[in-house]
Amino acid sequence: MRCNVRLRMTRQCLKTACWVLCLLFATTACEKEVEIVEMVRAIKTITVKEQTTQQVVKFSGLVAAVDSSGLSFEVGGNVEAVHVDIGDRVKKGKVLAVLDPEPYELEVQAVNAELVKARSEVDNTKAQYERHKRIYEQGAGAKSYLDVAEYKYKAAKSAVTLQMARLDLAKRNLRKTKLFSPYDGTIAWRSVNPNEEVVAGQKLLEINASGEMEVQLAVPETTIDRIHVGDTTAITFPTLPGESTGGRISYIGSAAVEANAFPVKVILTAPDIKIKPGMTAEAVLTLKQEGRTTGLLVPLQALLPTDEANRGYAFVYDSDTSTVVKTVVHAVGIDKKMAIVDQGLKEGDIIAVAGVSFLADGMEVKLLEE
Repeated sequence: MRCNVRLRMTRQCLKTACWVLCLLFATTACEKEVEIVEMVRAIKTITVKEQTTQQVVKFSGLVAAVDSSGLSFEVGGNVEAVHVDIGDRVKKGKVLAVLDPEPYELEVQAVNAELVKARSEVDNTKAQYERHKRIYEQGAGAKSYLDVAEYKYKAAKSAVTLQMARLDLAKRNLRKTKLFSPYDGTIAWRSVNPNEEVVAGQKLLEINASGEMEVQLAVPETTIDRIHVGDTTAITFPTLPGESTGGRISYIGSAAVEANAFPVKVILTAPDIKIKPGMTAEAVLTLKQEGRTTGLLVPLQALLPTDEANRGYAFVYDSDTSTVVKTVVHAVGIDKKMAIVDQGLKEGDIIAVAGVSFLADGMEVKLLEE
């Protein structure tokens, strides 16, 4: 009995297997042919741009007031008082320092006395000259006496003129015992204290005028011929992040100074109140690169070489058909691993820059980000 049960189970399994095989065969026979889809290649691209004929460079410098003066007395003497210190704001005409005026007052008095004496001598010699002149005209005097009297009279008048000039000079020296501010500004430097003995011309104070400021640069000899007075610049300040202003070149030195660099001054067009003389500044100058060949900049890896010199192939993307067009281009030079192309491409063309050896004319592609 057990054998019969096993036989029936085996027959049932065989029937099931046959049905599965028939179903699979029928499904395979009815299935449509599977379409094979070709993979669209993704390419990396750039947009070609015209080669620049300008170069941007930076030079460091210092901010300074346009009007800045070192101040000194025009006469020497003992300093009686100093009325300002570093950082003080002053108005034009303010007295900054004073010398002891007594020696110069005494000089004025002495010259005055000499002038009085000289004028008295003029009166005496004039009277003698007139007396000798009358005698001579009456025929009773010698011509030599008249000549001597006339000479003394003229000499006395010259002495008066001399003493008057000395008096003017003495009064001027007395006025120069006071040091005045030449304009509105700020005291930037001081090296004098009361009771010090100073000489004429010795720098005692420095004043920066209020208003316009400039940046003083040192431009190397390799660059100086490529900038001109009136060129505009951008000025930034390392100690003032985010602060910037415009500038205009106002002065270019005619002779090199330290390290073969030429002095250049840049006027700040609209300086912020935070900008102070003495601050470090950076001037961004745009230099014209005269004689540089113009063209379109194309990465060297974007070009397939040809048998002809200075020619190659670029694959230009056609946005209407999503394909690339194999295009012959002509290069006139190389600039920093970029070919300068003057024929075959135009500004704004989108070209493949990677895997160009796997591309073909008319191939459908899709773009990666530039």
